[in-house]
Amino acid sequence: MRRRPHSLRTLALTALLALGALASLAAAQDKAGRIDALMKLYADYGQFNGAVLVAESGKVIYKKGFGPANMEWNIPNRPDTKFRLGSITKQFTSMLVLQLVEAGKVSLDGKLSDYLPSYRKDTGGKVTIHHLLTHTSGIPSYTGLPDFGSKISRDPYAVDEFVETFCSGDLEFEPGATYRYNNSGYFLLGAVIEKVTGRPYEQVLEEKIFRPLGMKDSGYDHSAAVIPRRAAGYEQSLEGYANSPYLDMSLPYAAGSLYSTVEDLYLWDQALYTDRLLSAKMMELLFKPHVQRPGSAYGYGWGVGKKTLPRSKREVAFVRHDGGINGFNTLIERYVDDRHLVVLLNNTGGTNLGEMTTAIGRILYGEPYDPPRRSIARVFYATLHAKDLETAIAEYRQLRKSGPQDYSFRPAELNQVGYALLEAGRVEEAIKVFQLNVESYPEDGNGYDSLAEAYAAKGEKALAIKNYAKSLELDPTNAGAVDKLSRLVKGN
Repeated sequence: MRRRPHSLRTLALTALLALGALASLAAAQDKAGRIDALMKLYADYGQFNGAVLVAESGKVIYKKGFGPANMEWNIPNRPDTKFRLGSITKQFTSMLVLQLVEAGKVSLDGKLSDYLPSYRKDTGGKVTIHHLLTHTSGIPSYTGLPDFGSKISRDPYAVDEFVETFCSGDLEFEPGATYRYNNSGYFLLGAVIEKVTGRPYEQVLEEKIFRPLGMKDSGYDHSAAVIPRRAAGYEQSLEGYANSPYLDMSLPYAAGSLYSTVEDLYLWDQALYTDRLLSAKMMELLFKPHVQRPGSAYGYGWGVGKKTLPRSKREVAFVRHDGGINGFNTLIERYVDDRHLVVLLNNTGGTNLGEMTTAIGRILYGEPYDPPRRSIARVFYATLHAKDLETAIAEYRQLRKSGPQDYSFRPAELNQVGYALLEAGRVEEAIKVFQLNVESYPEDGNGYDSLAEAYAAKGEKALAIKNYAKSLELDPTNAGAVDKLSRLVKGN
């Protein structure tokens, strides 16, 4: 058999490679088109206002902004818009801690009082750095305090003062006994970083993470600072949008005070596949499933787990974390075996970013996904105002039977309506809406929590106690319900 000349073989190989590259590009463009159509619908339905970035196999295939970064000036969101991250901050704090562990300056088994000598010895001598990183310390979370939002959140505090006043409560359980999400733990880790390094937390962040990675659009969010391209935060309700309540950013601190962009978080994602910040051995420790929790495990500042794709039944490993802070909610999800990334940063308060991320992930893997659905809460609320509560309830029941594919019937939908009525002083109507919610979703602990709150507002103490107890039966991690139930039982 006569062999082809070398030049022809080379040309043929080059052509095949070019065809492969074109096919890959076309597939990526097709996926980007589907993601764009998906996110446009979420934006059109009033369920997303922010910026999104998606990477496939480590390469960005889609990034875009939706809606305004500033509603009063109609300034649009863009991929370089800066958003408050909320609890995504925790993964940066855990990285700094593990850098100190690797440098031999901190021990994961070291006690809190070893690093903060002024901390109360009876509890600080029990709680380890590992406990703080994994939300298993038992120290009460300051954001669970009943007057945190109304009284505490607006005032500035020095780190040491805040630790002593709000992060030093009696233990709720023995350290290591259980998982309970805890902002106090990460505030304390920030204090440990400052004590060990002798420098402010934000300065250590800049020197050890942001500057080495070229994350020029990330930092500690000070309200007073003039920060170019910073998004304003808004709260969305059934009445429309409002500016989010003021929060002094000294309070979220190492648990939630950072800002960033989707583009900078892509740089962060890419660095986590390297040893630029930590050795491979320590990086494994960062993402190790240290404690189990509902739906996934928790590493150090990251949720970790696996998802089963619906059609192929393939299990894909992920690490993720979401965040919520006044006017913002955020999510980063990394499919680590394939180096896929989804980042969603939203500046209109709470929305279901997890649902969006799941759909985008399915698109990346060529799997079927659920399209966005309109909010049933908006339909319910409009009917309630145009007619009456009974008509709205009847319409809800009918649409739940006939149009489940068109509307979102998550428990949070009716919850939103109930709280709108409760805040308007329409307590009896709020109770009926919350009752409808627990009837529709009897396994949702938050629904009983909301119903209990409405009963408490009406002065129905026995019914409030009963429903808080039911909420805790379904969700023992509900620290707010623990506190409220305790107060009701004690008569406070």
